[in-house]
Amino acid sequence: MDNKNPILLFLVILVPLLAAVFFIHTSILSWKGYPEYGNCIILSYVLNFLMAAIIYIGLFSFQDKIKTQIGFIFIAGSFLKFIVFFLVLYPSYKADDTISALEFAAFFVPYAISLVVETVFMAKMLQKMN
Repeated sequence: MDNKNPILLFLVILVPLLAAVFFIHTSILSWKGYPEYGNCIILSYVLNFLMAAIIYIGLFSFQDKIKTQIGFIFIAGSFLKFIVFFLVLYPSYKADDTISALEFAAFFVPYAISLVVETVFMAKMLQKMN
């Protein structure tokens, strides 16, 4: 599967991984007595998944055309994620003039998981390009 369809493999790894981390994340919140679905956690996981998928699929699809700039475009994708965060999630998080650890975790946990998966797949793509 790895050689035949890297996009499908990317999605087959990212979706269950994010789902498992989401389950663990919300379970810990519940266990500690916090609202499981507060702090826009569902939106954050969905946005991080969508952004990771769009960035990877876009880079994979155009890798031959953007061969020399692919690393810079990948980094730009991370900046794009932060722009989306500031436009979509930040206003809600900053409504009380502070960003709590729970709010930070609601964004950063799925961001970090998505980034790790993207980075691994981008490294594989770059190795195959050389």
